[in-house]
Amino acid sequence: MKKLIFLLPFLFWGISGIAQDQYTLVKKGDKAPDFTFEVKPGVTKNLSDLKGKIVLINFFATWCGPCRQELPHLEKEIYQKYKSREDFVLLVIGREETWETINKFKAEQHFDLPFCPDVKRAIFAKYAGQNIPRNFVIDKDGKIIYASVGYSKEEFAGLEETVRNLLNPI
Repeated sequence: MKKLIFLLPFLFWGISGIAQDQYTLVKKGDKAPDFTFEVKPGVTKNLSDLKGKIVLINFFATWCGPCRQELPHLEKEIYQKYKSREDFVLLVIGREETWETINKFKAEQHFDLPFCPDVKRAIFAKYAGQNIPRNFVIDKDGKIIYASVGYSKEEFAGLEETVRNLLNPI
Protein backbone atom coordinates (compact mmCIF):
# COMPACT_ATOMS: atom_id res chain seq x y z
CA MET A 1 0.00 0.00 0.00
CA LYS A 2 2.87 2.38 0.80
CA LYS A 3 4.37 1.68 -2.63
CA LEU A 4 1.06 2.51 -4.31
CA ILE A 5 0.74 5.82 -2.46
CA PHE A 6 4.33 6.64 -3.39
CA LEU A 7 3.71 5.86 -7.08
CA LEU A 8 0.40 7.72 -7.45
CA PRO A 9 1.94 11.19 -8.00
CA PHE A 10 4.23 9.79 -10.72
CA LEU A 11 1.33 7.98 -12.37
CA PHE A 12 -0.76 11.17 -12.34
CA TRP A 13 2.15 13.19 -13.74
CA GLY A 14 2.64 10.69 -16.56
CA ILE A 15 -1.04 10.59 -17.45
CA SER A 16 -1.38 14.38 -17.40
CA GLY A 17 1.61 14.69 -19.75
CA ILE A 18 0.02 12.26 -22.17
CA ALA A 19 -3.30 14.12 -21.95
CA GLN A 20 -1.64 17.41 -22.86
CA ASP A 21 0.25 15.91 -25.77
CA GLN A 22 -2.84 14.40 -27.34
CA TYR A 23 -4.06 17.93 -28.18
CA THR A 24 -0.90 18.93 -30.05
CA LEU A 25 -1.49 18.68 -33.79
CA VAL A 26 2.02 19.66 -34.90
CA LYS A 27 5.36 18.79 -33.38
CA LYS A 28 9.04 19.55 -33.58
CA GLY A 29 10.31 18.80 -37.08
CA ASP A 30 6.97 19.46 -38.83
CA LYS A 31 6.50 22.19 -41.41
CA ALA A 32 4.57 24.99 -39.72
CA PRO A 33 0.99 25.21 -41.02
CA ASP A 34 0.42 28.45 -42.90
CA PHE A 35 -2.26 30.88 -41.79
CA THR A 36 -3.48 34.42 -42.29
CA PHE A 37 -3.42 36.84 -39.36
CA GLU A 38 -4.29 40.48 -38.79
CA VAL A 39 -1.41 42.77 -37.81
CA LYS A 40 -3.97 45.51 -37.21
CA PRO A 41 -7.68 45.65 -37.99
CA GLY A 42 -8.17 45.04 -41.70
CA VAL A 43 -4.45 44.49 -42.45
CA THR A 44 -3.45 40.86 -42.93
CA LYS A 45 -0.29 38.84 -43.48
CA ASN A 46 0.44 35.17 -43.94
CA LEU A 47 2.88 33.14 -41.90
CA SER A 48 4.51 32.14 -45.21
CA ASP A 49 5.34 35.84 -45.77
CA LEU A 50 7.77 35.51 -42.84
CA LYS A 51 9.95 32.81 -44.41
CA GLY A 52 13.61 33.60 -43.79
CA LYS A 53 12.87 34.83 -40.27
CA ILE A 54 12.76 33.15 -36.88
CA VAL A 55 9.10 33.25 -35.79
CA LEU A 56 7.87 32.70 -32.24
CA ILE A 57 4.14 32.05 -32.02
CA ASN A 58 2.51 32.33 -28.60
CA PHE A 59 -1.13 31.33 -28.16
CA PHE A 60 -2.85 32.88 -25.15
CA ALA A 61 -6.18 34.14 -23.82
CA THR A 62 -6.82 37.19 -21.65
CA TRP A 63 -8.59 35.08 -19.00
CA CYS A 64 -5.87 32.39 -18.78
CA GLY A 65 -3.88 32.46 -15.52
CA PRO A 66 -0.74 30.69 -16.82
CA CYS A 67 -0.82 32.95 -19.90
CA ARG A 68 -0.89 36.00 -17.65
CA GLN A 69 2.12 34.62 -15.78
CA GLU A 70 4.05 33.97 -18.99
CA LEU A 71 3.34 37.17 -20.96
CA PRO A 72 5.44 39.56 -18.80
CA HIS A 73 8.42 37.21 -19.23
CA LEU A 74 7.76 36.96 -22.95
CA GLU A 75 7.80 40.74 -23.20
CA LYS A 76 10.86 41.38 -21.02
CA GLU A 77 13.07 38.38 -21.75
CA ILE A 78 12.39 37.84 -25.44
CA TYR A 79 10.43 40.62 -27.15
CA GLN A 80 12.31 43.60 -25.71
CA LYS A 81 15.65 41.93 -26.50
CA TYR A 82 14.91 40.97 -30.10
CA LYS A 83 12.10 43.22 -31.38
CA SER A 84 14.49 45.37 -33.43
CA ARG A 85 15.99 42.37 -35.23
CA GLU A 86 14.99 42.07 -38.87
CA ASP A 87 15.24 38.28 -38.66
CA PHE A 88 12.83 37.81 -35.73
CA VAL A 89 9.04 38.04 -35.48
CA LEU A 90 6.86 37.43 -32.44
CA LEU A 91 3.15 36.71 -32.90
CA VAL A 92 1.07 36.72 -29.72
CA ILE A 93 -2.23 35.25 -30.86
CA GLY A 94 -5.34 35.66 -28.73
CA ARG A 95 -7.37 32.47 -28.96
CA GLU A 96 -11.05 33.45 -29.26
CA GLU A 97 -10.12 37.09 -28.58
CA THR A 98 -11.22 40.18 -30.54
CA TRP A 99 -9.28 43.37 -31.23
CA GLU A 100 -11.47 45.06 -28.60
CA THR A 101 -10.59 42.59 -25.83
CA ILE A 102 -6.92 42.42 -26.86
CA ASN A 103 -6.49 46.19 -26.96
CA LYS A 104 -8.19 46.61 -23.58
CA PHE A 105 -6.01 43.87 -22.08
CA LYS A 106 -2.86 45.33 -23.64
CA ALA A 107 -3.61 48.78 -22.22
CA GLU A 108 -4.53 47.50 -18.75
CA GLN A 109 -1.41 45.34 -18.51
CA HIS A 110 0.91 47.93 -20.14
CA PHE A 111 2.17 45.47 -22.74
CA ASP A 112 4.09 46.40 -25.88
CA LEU A 113 3.75 42.87 -27.31
CA PRO A 114 2.47 42.44 -30.88
CA PHE A 115 -0.94 40.89 -30.24
CA CYS A 116 -3.36 39.68 -32.90
CA PRO A 117 -6.78 38.03 -32.59
CA ASP A 118 -7.91 34.54 -33.51
CA VAL A 119 -11.63 35.10 -32.96
CA LYS A 120 -12.86 31.78 -34.34
CA ARG A 121 -9.83 29.70 -33.28
CA ALA A 122 -8.95 29.14 -36.93
CA ILE A 123 -5.22 29.65 -36.40
CA PHE A 124 -5.05 27.75 -33.12
CA ALA A 125 -6.93 24.82 -34.69
CA LYS A 126 -4.03 24.27 -37.12
CA TYR A 127 -1.63 23.76 -34.20
CA ALA A 128 -3.60 22.31 -31.28
CA GLY A 129 -7.00 21.29 -30.00
CA GLN A 130 -6.80 22.49 -26.39
CA ASN A 131 -4.55 23.95 -23.69
CA ILE A 132 -2.82 27.31 -23.53
CA PRO A 133 -0.40 28.94 -23.31
CA ARG A 134 1.41 27.30 -26.21
CA ASN A 135 4.63 28.34 -27.90
CA PHE A 136 6.03 27.33 -31.25
CA VAL A 137 9.39 28.46 -32.63
CA ILE A 138 9.69 28.26 -36.40
CA ASP A 139 13.08 28.39 -38.10
CA LYS A 140 13.98 30.38 -41.21
CA ASP A 141 12.92 27.44 -43.43
CA GLY A 142 9.43 27.24 -41.92
CA LYS A 143 10.05 24.18 -39.74
CA ILE A 144 8.91 23.91 -36.13
CA ILE A 145 11.97 23.51 -33.95
CA TYR A 146 10.42 24.07 -30.53
CA ALA A 147 6.94 23.42 -29.14
CA SER A 148 5.63 23.73 -25.60
CA VAL A 149 2.35 23.80 -23.70
CA GLY A 150 1.71 25.41 -20.33
CA TYR A 151 3.95 27.74 -18.39
CA SER A 152 6.76 27.02 -15.97
CA LYS A 153 10.03 28.83 -15.32
CA GLU A 154 11.93 25.82 -16.66
CA GLU A 155 9.89 25.60 -19.86
CA PHE A 156 10.24 29.32 -20.45
CA ALA A 157 14.01 29.11 -19.94
CA GLY A 158 14.10 26.49 -22.70
CA LEU A 159 12.05 28.73 -24.99
CA GLU A 160 14.30 31.71 -24.33
CA GLU A 161 17.43 29.62 -24.88
CA THR A 162 16.08 28.27 -28.18
CA VAL A 163 15.36 31.79 -29.49
CA ARG A 164 18.70 33.13 -28.24
CA ASN A 165 20.66 30.29 -29.86
CA LEU A 166 18.88 30.73 -33.19
CA LEU A 167 19.48 34.46 -33.27
CA ASN A 168 23.01 34.33 -31.88
CA PRO A 169 24.59 31.14 -33.23
CA ILE A 170 28.02 30.24 -31.94
